[in-house]
Amino acid sequence: MSDSVNRRRFLGSSVATAAGVALTNQVAAQATNAASRTVVLGVMGLERGLAVATQFAKVSNVKIKYVCDIDASRADRAKSRIDKMPGQKTAAIGDFRRILDDKEVDALVCAAPNHWHGPATILGCAAGKHVYVEKPCSHTPAEGEMMVAAARKHRRLVQLGTQRRSSPTVIEAIAKVHSGAIGRAYSARCCFSKLRGPIGKGKQVAVPSNLDYELWQGPAPPRPYVDNLVHYNWHWRWHWGNGELGNNGIHVVDLARWGMQVDYPSRVVSSGQRYRFDDDQETPDTHMVAYEFGDAGQITWQGLSHNKRYSPFLSFYGEQGTLEMGIMGEYKIYDAQDKVVEDVPAPVLWGRTEHAENYVEAVRNDDAGILTQEIESGHKSTMLCHLGNIAQRTGRTIECDAHTGHILHDDRAIAAHWSKEYAKGWEPKV
Repeated sequence: MSDSVNRRRFLGSSVATAAGVALTNQVAAQATNAASRTVVLGVMGLERGLAVATQFAKVSNVKIKYVCDIDASRADRAKSRIDKMPGQKTAAIGDFRRILDDKEVDALVCAAPNHWHGPATILGCAAGKHVYVEKPCSHTPAEGEMMVAAARKHRRLVQLGTQRRSSPTVIEAIAKVHSGAIGRAYSARCCFSKLRGPIGKGKQVAVPSNLDYELWQGPAPPRPYVDNLVHYNWHWRWHWGNGELGNNGIHVVDLARWGMQVDYPSRVVSSGQRYRFDDDQETPDTHMVAYEFGDAGQITWQGLSHNKRYSPFLSFYGEQGTLEMGIMGEYKIYDAQDKVVEDVPAPVLWGRTEHAENYVEAVRNDDAGILTQEIESGHKSTMLCHLGNIAQRTGRTIECDAHTGHILHDDRAIAAHWSKEYAKGWEPKV
């Protein structure tokens, strides 16, 4: 073989090696840039949203550009608090659409009242924003399906704010249920209790000067302002909220569904009502719902809004024992003879830090696959809340398609509760 041929081969292999090294360096540089890129957020709704904004602001290279609320006083207070955090300088605004119009913003954080969750998420996706939406993901079943469709159509990352999904001890406990630590799990019991007071009888009064009540109502058909509605008691009015099941029940039924490895129920029954106080609350303060999943087993939910007596937040019952989980993520495993065989204490923040970090990482890498609670899973869990409330409001057993969650053989329930009327101009569209 001539020296000239050897030289050509050497030069060719050298060029290929250099190109390979350059490509490897380029990929590594891109990965480094993605990991360090600043993620810019706008936060809508500052009752729950201030805590969420504070958590995101603690994540490395996250900028809270906007804090938004229809209450100007609350927006100003949120700005003052966030601006004191390292590296933050935010703007207090009243209309979330400014967030959607800003090309620098990567994601909308929607922590507004429940009637806003679906419409704001759908608008956010259409505007090219990723969305982090607080629980429950939607106000109606139809909205949840539209949110999933919007995320898919616009290829946006939508995460539900069920923070326990990211808790290390919760992940560990669910993995143990799945691995057979208690044998085959066939039942899960969910409990939530809270010592709430009455909300009274609201009076029609002038809207306070610091509130944009028209924008607060937004997609909800307008109703007169009453003095016991904003900022929290809308939870207990069907026009805007989903009761305790949608408010706090979503956290625990979500974990139960995850642990039981089920999607939609085949049958739902409900019992309860407003027992404790005579006031404007429409949703039940004492509520029990049972969900059946065919041969996979059952999930039950018990909600007590006026009794603080603590019960295990979540219990899984299996053929060889029980796993009980506390509200902060602590858990115990009992054998078939009711003897404690494992006792794991709670973490400090039960997943709040990890959930924010998980979402930021997914946005930085444009990777929906790493989300711990992507919108489709969040919708399935929220559907348990919707179906439980529909069974309660109709007073009938609800039969469902176990593959889609759709109501079967009850046209009245579908017509009354699957979707809803919207204020003109605010109808969500995908």
